[in-house]
Order: sequence, then C-alpha cells, then structure tokens
Amino acid sequence: MPRLKHSQATLVPAMYDPELVPRDTTAVSLDGRYFHFTGPLRSFFEPGGFVTVRLEGGMRELGQVEDVTFSMGGDMHGTGRILGLISEDTRTLDSRRSLPFISAQIQPAEPVEINSLYSGSGDLLDIGTSLSSTDVPAHLLPHRFNRHTFWCGQSGSGKTYALGVVLEQLLLHTSLPMVIFDPNGDFTRLREAKETRETDAIRSLLSRNIRILRPASPDPDSLRVRFVDLPLRAKAAVMHLDPVTDRDEYNELIHLQEVVGSVTGEEVVPTLRQRGTAAALALASRIENLGLVDWAVWAREFEAVTDILDTRPDATVLDLGGFDTPDEPLVVAMAVLDDLWARRERRRPLLIVIDEAHNLGSPDQHSPLHDAVRERLIQIAAEGRKFGLWLLLSTQRPSRIDPSIISQCDNLALMKMTSPVDLDELGTIFGFVPGNMLTRASQFRQGEALFAGGFTATPTMVKMGERLLEEGGADVRVPVRLRPQP
Repeated sequence: MPRLKHSQATLVPAMYDPELVPRDTTAVSLDGRYFHFTGPLRSFFEPGGFVTVRLEGGMRELGQVEDVTFSMGGDMHGTGRILGLISEDTRTLDSRRSLPFISAQIQPAEPVEINSLYSGSGDLLDIGTSLSSTDVPAHLLPHRFNRHTFWCGQSGSGKTYALGVVLEQLLLHTSLPMVIFDPNGDFTRLREAKETRETDAIRSLLSRNIRILRPASPDPDSLRVRFVDLPLRAKAAVMHLDPVTDRDEYNELIHLQEVVGSVTGEEVVPTLRQRGTAAALALASRIENLGLVDWAVWAREFEAVTDILDTRPDATVLDLGGFDTPDEPLVVAMAVLDDLWARRERRRPLLIVIDEAHNLGSPDQHSPLHDAVRERLIQIAAEGRKFGLWLLLSTQRPSRIDPSIISQCDNLALMKMTSPVDLDELGTIFGFVPGNMLTRASQFRQGEALFAGGFTATPTMVKMGERLLEEGGADVRVPVRLRPQP
C-alpha cells in the first residue's frame, strides 16, 4: 500500500463556485474505511452526500458523508465512510478495496461516479432521483428483495404512492410474484395505466397477470375463503373457541370436521342441532350468535383465494376494505398466511406486501383472530425467508408492529417522520443506518425517502419518481364553498 505525503485536502460544497471554495478545510482517513473532515461553516455537507477522494497518482475513492456537527466557534466537523476505489474510466467501483490517506483533495462526486455504486449489479429498479442532485438516478437492487422490508412514514408522507412506484418497478424488472393486502383500496387500479399515452413500460405492466380480488364480487375475482380448508386452530379462532376454556365446544368442532366437508354452510347449524348433545347445541348457538353463516367471505361455489394464489399470478391484490364485519379481513389474512406456510416446503418465491400492516401485526390487539394472524406473521418473519416467503410491511410508526416481526427486517424505507421517539426506535432496530441520515427524515417533504439495507448499495435519500399505473385511494378534499359571481 503506497504511503501518502502530507498535503491539504479541500472539501467542496455540492453547489459551489470554485472561487469561493474554502482552502482551510481538511480531511483524513487513517484506516481507509472512514474519513474525518474539519472546516468552516461555509463548507457544509449534508449527511448522505457523496464525495470523491482524489489520491496521489490519480487514484480516486468514492465516499459518503454520514455525520456533521458544529462547534461553538462556528467550525464544522464531519465523518464519512469510504465506499471503494473508482476505476480509471469512472464506470465501476471496487468496494473491496480502499486506501487510507493523511490528506487528499475531496469534492462532491460527479453523477457518473455515484452511478459506479451499481456497476455489475445487473438489472436495477429506477425509483426516482437522488435528493441532493436530480442528475443522479436512484436505484434499488431487485434481487435483494429476498429479505424482509419495513416501510415506514407518517400520514401524508406519500408512503403508499411511493410503495406503488417500487411495486411497479418490481413488476417491470422481475418475475417475482406478489400478494398485496390492501385495506384501503390503494392498489385496486393496478391494471389501469395512469397516462393516456402508451409507453413500452406501461404496455409491459398492462400485459402482466394482475388479479384484483374484491369482497362478495359475483365474478371470478371475488375474495373468498373456504372454511373447510382452514386448519383446526384457525377454525377455532373464527369461532372464538379456546381449547381449554371451551373444551366441550372445541371437542365438538373436532368431530364436526368429519362431516363439514359434506354439508353446505347453511347446513352446519341444523347438522349440529340434529346431533343434540349439549356441546353441539352450544356450538350451534355460538355460530348463530356470531353470524358466521352469513359472512360474505365464505367461498361456497366460488374459487377460494388460496387456490388463486397457488397459480401464482404476477400480482394479486386483496381488497380487504369492503367486508361488513371487522373479522372477515382477518379471516382472509389468516387463510392466506396459513396456506402459504403449509406449502412452504415447495419453496416458491412470493413477496407478501401488507399495507397498513398494523391491522395484522399489532402487538396491542388480542382477539383470537388477531393473535392467530400475528403469530403466523412472526413465524414467517423468523423462518420464512429461507422458504421464499418475503414480507414487505408498510405502516406509520414502528411501535405499531410487533417487535418480533420488525426485528427480522433487513431493508428499511423511511419517509417523513417527525417523532424523535420513533426515529430513536428505528435507529435502535436498524443500527446500520447513520443517525444523522435518520434525523433528516423529520425534514423530508412529501415523496422523499431514505432507503437503507441490502436492497440498496448504500443508505440513499431519494425523491420518488412518478407512478405509471393509477393509484386507487386518494385523500378526500375539503368542500369549498363557491363565492357568488358579482
């Protein structure tokens, strides 16, 4: 490794006039992994910005600023990480090699130098542009969605719209099938182009096999579950049965399984009453009191959602918002997750996207159905990755998701978040994200995001791009009273 001579380093702001560049800003890296710089306030760099380190002999390294602080005297201090050596033609980056320097010239990285981060990565997802420079496209690595992803942002941050951008890119550039749990109808127009003009990308998206399943729909796209296919524990959760507290009724349910496949839903209660035992009569009353027979979620003569998912459409949207009772969406979630887990040994990749994931994975809701769904999510989070079951969970706050689920996520997408408590919690869970970059989330505008983890080459702040397909949900506007014309 060559020994570098002492010389002054210059740190240049992202938008600068060469005549105004401060000459008393210095930078040093003793280990070739991290660098430190000190200078006057006017040489300010923001966390997340990229710099080029110019070494003696013409060699260059790509670095990223991680932390910036200010002293009482008005000086600026900062640290950053060396990302690798830039090739002579600026097209590739060797992330396995880096050199220490006692002093070197440092300046904002050119777009082509930043793009070298993704050299040799294959196909990329184009999700927008760098927050610091609109000349630099922002990418995600599609092959690294084989890890669980946590997507977080407060209400109004543009979270669902941005998620749609990424899902569209996955549909364009991968053959990874996905199932989308959609409680607000935000993805129910995923088969409709946003623009009237046709582009190759839009034509490609419209050619994909996208199923939109809705409650009680009379067509083949109805969202329904087959009760007989549910495992015993799931059936008991539907009926709010505890195997110990309600042991007689639970035992009757076990015996009911022997005949339930040969009777229709309307015949279940009469069948139990014909049995005449105290437990059978109690179970029949329970079913009637809960109104289970009248639920629109049961498949009856229709195709069950689990059968549809088994054919692996490119995307399957489950519109959970149209059911009459709050338990029916939970029954759908439980049926789907249980079926995927039961078939896990087939190792068929699937991205499980759960929008408003607190509806299914909250640590604070404890009905039998909530418990059953949450426990299955915990199991998939802990063990599903090796079977090709990958979660993408979207919610407003980290505290709204059970810690056993979120702790298994390796990818983070963070949009505007003003709560210091939530940012501290994210910093604890995702310790690989520089603290100052997390803090910047409190200043994000709508549509701005921080991506970090395996699906990006380095923590990156992004201005999200445009959707190609229509967004199903939208905010309701306040009615405006028209003023009378004079």
